[in-house]
Amino acid sequence: MDYISFSDIPHYSDCAPLVEGLGYCLVELKIVPAKTVIKISVVIAPKEINKNISVNDCARVHHALLPRLEALLGTDNISMELTSPGIDRNIKNAAEFELFVGRDVRVWSRKINDWLVGKIINSDKQSVTLEAEDGSSFSVPYEEIAKAKFI
Repeated sequence: MDYISFSDIPHYSDCAPLVEGLGYCLVELKIVPAKTVIKISVVIAPKEINKNISVNDCARVHHALLPRLEALLGTDNISMELTSPGIDRNIKNAAEFELFVGRDVRVWSRKINDWLVGKIINSDKQSVTLEAEDGSSFSVPYEEIAKAKFI
């Protein structure tokens, strides 16, 4: 699994403070120019791990974020889809682990060819540290992770 710093994602640093000010975390921001429109995919998550994202939450962030992106991209020909991560999200970028501290995940380890299960307690640029059910903790380097999912 690759670690791509959020600061390296185009326009993430411009949009994340706005989303955080509304009480959410910006998990994913994809901007893909098409022939006549710019397609934007946004994923937001609640700051509290036990809270869910509603349609009203998505609408609130959409209404705040769209004008910002129109100004940043210099066009109003934008199609934006805004969603929650869902209950069984595949973690696509290792940097996402820091947003989901406290969540239960399972990671497929290339080293042992099996799932490792635990609660995210910490992450950095090289690995994620999980807490097992028995209370012990262990770290998994990102290069060993083939895929990761919420439980």
